[in-house]
Amino acid sequence: RKYFLAREDTMKLFPGMVDLLSSLKEKHLLAVATGKSRRGLDRALDAGGLRQYFAASRCADETHPKPHPAMLLELMDELSLSSSQLLMIGDTSHDLEMARAAGVDSLGVTYGAHREEGLRACSPLNCFSSVAQLHEWLKTNA
Repeated sequence: RKYFLAREDTMKLFPGMVDLLSSLKEKHLLAVATGKSRRGLDRALDAGGLRQYFAASRCADETHPKPHPAMLLELMDELSLSSSQLLMIGDTSHDLEMARAAGVDSLGVTYGAHREEGLRACSPLNCFSSVAQLHEWLKTNA
């Protein structure tokens, strides 16, 4: 936690992320399910100018932590969506295990915390090594 907080101000979004979020927001409701605390997520959203993209969020200090499905189940309820209307995009096996437990399809991204092998073991629809690859897949499939 100390390591992250000491470097928080220098962290940048992955290249192409703002374009991806803008594109997705035009057609979809976006939400965040994170292991961060509410305070940490609020800081991150404000620092990145990202708050405008998300309709809802759940944090680890508000409900059961991942991989328990509560975050996704609560978001589905809040947004009046079914599991078939959701897609979880995550960079950890905890994200993808949470999606599976909630009956939600998932995609893995390998440019985050966990390696591809660990993500693929959770049976996502696919894994991507860049924001650009993810964006192209979503243009066709989301």
